Amino acid sequence: MNFKKKLLLLFSFLTIFIPSNILAYSDKVILGGNNIGITVNTKEIIVVGFYKVNNRYTAEESGIKVGDKITHVAGVEVDNINEMVTLINEKMSNNAVNITVLRNNKYLNFELNLVKDGNTYKTGLYIKDQITGIGTLTYIDPNSKIYGALGHEITSSFNNSLVDISDGKIFKADITGNTKSTVTETGEKNATFDSSKIYGTIEENTVKGIYGIYTDIMDESKLIEVAKKEEVELGSAQIYTVLKGNEIEKFDINIIKINDNTTTKNILFEITDKRLIDETNGVIKGMSGSPIVQNDKLVGAITHAIVNDTNKGYGIFITTMLEEGEN
Repeated sequence: MNFKKKLLLLFSFLTIFIPSNILAYSDKVILGGNNIGITVNTKEIIVVGFYKVNNRYTAEESGIKVGDKITHVAGVEVDNINEMVTLINEKMSNNAVNITVLRNNKYLNFELNLVKDGNTYKTGLYIKDQITGIGTLTYIDPNSKIYGALGHEITSSFNNSLVDISDGKIFKADITGNTKSTVTETGEKNATFDSSKIYGTIEENTVKGIYGIYTDIMDESKLIEVAKKEEVELGSAQIYTVLKGNEIEKFDINIIKINDNTTTKNILFEITDKRLIDETNGVIKGMSGSPIVQNDKLVGAITHAIVNDTNKGYGIFITTMLEEGEN
């Protein structure tokens, strides 16, 4: 065997045994903490209410319910409202059309009666195929430009199920005030949006957060080292979030439990910062995605509030989010 053949065999051997699942996220990422407006276009049409047609709620009487996902019109699959309207006009017969909905993982068929009003037909349905809200940016990978936010999925408020999205965007949001949490209800951040100031795309909506490509200017002065799961420890830490305007502030927390046997509720913490407690009474909506930092390393992000114990909340490991963003 000559030298050239030996090199060829060695190269072949190495390529066969290189792992295919090596993740490429950076050891240092850009720390988030700023609030973002979120808009996603869904791959589903959600029924959000009914209106009267000839003094009757005809759509509700047909058997359709709020929270149903409309999947087909006259047996043809639909993904958005424009498609639905076009098919209704094409497929209706005797002022009625067959509608298929998904409810509790079951497909159900209903005959929807339509009423002509001038040149249009009224369905009696309030529907939507877009969701807008607020969350917190957790990190940006400066090399891949992949970002992660929320730390949990976007769900439908009508049936609490994960929303299947086609695309979306994140954009500028300024906090105008905060509604405090109570023992029965989680508070929330109040915000104004500027959807013309786009920060990035939304490519994925998963139980571990939302992910996409950050397209705005990145502040690489905010680079922070990523902590491995085993480096997270009980004791003091900080969260980064916004209470007013777009000023990111740091607040003290105490990590009281670590759990590696769950998908997202890995870090149980309690807020110890008096000013944050006075302002919000604990974790509130809009804080999801707020970075958790310990020993000058990014360890995770806030994901869930605990309604009956408002000063406590859960966080997800940052490595879990980074891995999800790369998949």
